[in-house]
Amino acid sequence: MTYRLPILALVVCAACQAEPEQHPADWVLRNGVVYTVDAERSSAEAVAISGDRIAYVGDDGGVEVFIGPETQVIDLDGKMLLPGFFDAHSHPAHAPVDSLSVRLYGLTSLEGYLDALREYASAYPDRPVIQGAGWSNTLFPPSGPRRQDLDRVVSDRPVMFSSEDGHSSWVNSKALELAGITKDTPDPPGGIIERDPDTGEPSGTLRESAAGLVAGLAAPATVEERLLALEAFQEMAARDGVTTVRDAYVRLDDVASEAYARADLTVRFRANLLFGPEDSLDSVGRYVEERAKYQLPRFTIDGIKLFIDGVVEGETAYLLEPYAHRPDYRGELLWDTDFLNETVAAFDEASFIVHAHAIGDGGVRVVLDAFAHARDVNGERDARHQVTHIQLVAPEDIRRFGELDIVAVPQPFWFTKGAYYENLEKPFLGEARADKEYPMQSFFDAGAVVASASDFPVTIPFSPLTGIEHGVLRTDDPGDPALTLGAEESASLEDMIASFTIHGAFASFLENETGSIETGKLADLVVLESNLFDIPPENISETRVLMTFFEGEPVFRAEGF
Repeated sequence: MTYRLPILALVVCAACQAEPEQHPADWVLRNGVVYTVDAERSSAEAVAISGDRIAYVGDDGGVEVFIGPETQVIDLDGKMLLPGFFDAHSHPAHAPVDSLSVRLYGLTSLEGYLDALREYASAYPDRPVIQGAGWSNTLFPPSGPRRQDLDRVVSDRPVMFSSEDGHSSWVNSKALELAGITKDTPDPPGGIIERDPDTGEPSGTLRESAAGLVAGLAAPATVEERLLALEAFQEMAARDGVTTVRDAYVRLDDVASEAYARADLTVRFRANLLFGPEDSLDSVGRYVEERAKYQLPRFTIDGIKLFIDGVVEGETAYLLEPYAHRPDYRGELLWDTDFLNETVAAFDEASFIVHAHAIGDGGVRVVLDAFAHARDVNGERDARHQVTHIQLVAPEDIRRFGELDIVAVPQPFWFTKGAYYENLEKPFLGEARADKEYPMQSFFDAGAVVASASDFPVTIPFSPLTGIEHGVLRTDDPGDPALTLGAEESASLEDMIASFTIHGAFASFLENETGSIETGKLADLVVLESNLFDIPPENISETRVLMTFFEGEPVFRAEGF
């Protein structure tokens, strides 16, 4: 299957043709396929950049007046130019840094994890606590990995490994000992201490809030460590054409926010402040003050992050119907619904974007009810509240996204029947329910704005081109039809591009500044080696990013281009 540009392939209109500037542009890119993602989804041949703004969008002939002796001219030679990509839910300040933690992402066996721990422990013998992240639930039974395996490698200092989804922690016996977690320790609210079925002793996996029981063993992250993470993230983002990112959450008085303020940013960041069911609405004023503190040109706090439930693989996602393997259990709703309603209404009144994590269909329904309550209490406004992950959503609730003007923030990278589907989702949910996971086209049909995201570092690498391909094909292996997840939810290439560009801009109130290629907007641009509409969709993820512009400056240029 091959896509072609719409018949209006080259539109030279008032919206595209600007009055020529009196001075030459800094950059001119011509002889390309410029897919603008403007309201008409029009296309052009050339773009001129002056300073941080787009000075011209149109045909090759019209751009000539922008070329002066100092103008840098790039002949695109038929290559594609798109707006810079958005990632609407990510964790940039938690990018893995090899010197600070054990990187487990991409490893595929228990022995691989233990080898990585062994190597790190040997390299850093004086580090009092060993931390890491990236282990997969698919490699372990429902009760998770066991402490005894970590003890075989390191038993004299705490080891704490976060799962790749960030919702569970795998710890050794020393960590449990120092945290005082025993068979008599009750599960904390919203958390689960996995236990040995024979002895009742903690087995080594801590779910959701239970992971917080060991968090105090490690020294808090420093601003310098967060700066290292941001530097690593921005390098990856530039290579992938990502120019704007929403940090899923920072905390009040977080060193991450200070790192953003001090960093040399080559990505534009918007961020949410975390608020939990244990917090008090008396503190809303502090959140307002923190937001005011960080209204910086490239880092802005404008949202509130709420965790409504957990994850399917941890049996903590909140479902409308019981888990298939636990017929009397529907998961963990982390909030009292009355308090959730009050919380959403309070932050809505304070003009925050409310960005909610909801994975189970029960969790989605509860937070949609809270958004409806806020509208009833405060009146309708252009709030752009958001629900992310949306793994299971009842059809009637999908329609409510459009009715309530809620932005859907899915992770298209996960649209496939892989190991998670076979080993966890199908047995936990039942095949019929698992096959309805991750709706996409239904949100577009409901009139909702869909802003796609990676949830990095859950997804590594996090190239939007991979997300676009998965959104179109609903699989990560087009050669095996059995791996296609819900083909009826396949979205068009046009809609998938929009979800990583102009829709991401809309979700952060940036659609008048960036997200499309239009005269006067910020010059956030990405050059691709191929026209995505002219190649088979299974080749989209293999398409190379050749150049990335952020606010008119090149932040990445492939060798040889």
